[in-house]
Amino acid sequence: MTSLLAAIAHHLSPECYAMSVSPTVLMRLVASAHTVAEKAGAIVRKVLHSGELGIVEKTGANDLQTLADRLAQQSICASLSRHFPKITIIGEEDLPAEEIKEDLIESGFSEEILQKTCPEEYSGLKEEELVVWVDPLDGTKEYTEASRCLHHQTEAQIPSKGSDTSQPYSTALWLLDNVTVLIGIAYGGRAIAGVINQPFYNYELGTGAALGRTMWGMPGLGAFGFQLREVPGDRRIVTTTRSHSNKLVTDCVDAMEPHEVVRVGGAGNKIIQLVEGKASAYVFASPGCKKWDTCAPEAILHAVGGKLTDMHGNAYCYDANVKHMNSAGVLATLRNHEYYVSRVPQSVLQALKSE
Repeated sequence: MTSLLAAIAHHLSPECYAMSVSPTVLMRLVASAHTVAEKAGAIVRKVLHSGELGIVEKTGANDLQTLADRLAQQSICASLSRHFPKITIIGEEDLPAEEIKEDLIESGFSEEILQKTCPEEYSGLKEEELVVWVDPLDGTKEYTEASRCLHHQTEAQIPSKGSDTSQPYSTALWLLDNVTVLIGIAYGGRAIAGVINQPFYNYELGTGAALGRTMWGMPGLGAFGFQLREVPGDRRIVTTTRSHSNKLVTDCVDAMEPHEVVRVGGAGNKIIQLVEGKASAYVFASPGCKKWDTCAPEAILHAVGGKLTDMHGNAYCYDANVKHMNSAGVLATLRNHEYYVSRVPQSVLQALKSE
């Protein structure tokens, strides 16, 4: 029987053979995370549309939690736990244990992902060996700012594109591009798969456009859902924080000698800037980012040959028992990582001790 199966496999295309065998635990988890992230993105859009954000300050005005954060995390964690009860899930929001409404549960799997062949090194992984890091709404500050802009105008007052009064509305829409849903999967302390949903992608197409996109990646397999682009080699464009800057951050950005600095919100959005050719490096020389901010983006970045480390050039660990803060900052690049590490000032390295 074994020889017969081997003979059949030999004559099948890789795609057909992948469909003829049961998907591995990891591929099933990523396929589930993909549809779950899309569900979470729909929740984020629905709450914004309602105008009832239910904002709570966690540690201050720059650290907010909304109803969208809470509902999206409940949906993600409950949906993944139902199919994969043995995985460890660590979410950003500290929520009380409660019964989750059935309409928050997503049971689907991405068929496209299930048909992919799992990299050999991950093919035997078990549920209990996997850690899932969840940021249900990355870019909450931008989300709340956009909501205030949008709901200060009635729909009848929304200006047409290019009119003299369109600036506040355009700003609100731009802010929504900063918002992402992040689901990262780790094994042995390494980020091995990631899913990013951008709920408001396509907003510029106007009323009636289908909003949202989902990208995902796995080192050894590739990245999907976007078109990989690079900044021209003779230019250095640095993306950094929009709302959490300080002297250390500014000094480090300046030390990179960039031709341009792009300030945007959300760690997920900054990695999108890298893989879509809008930035060469993401530089954040400060504590602030957490493991749920970087696990999914790191996996996607690694899948296309990029790198994410602390400011010393050391990798972060995503085991279940690690501290959540990325206390030595974040440095991410698509290419030439060593150059950017070499430019980090000594004052930054002394201030941010590597884990």
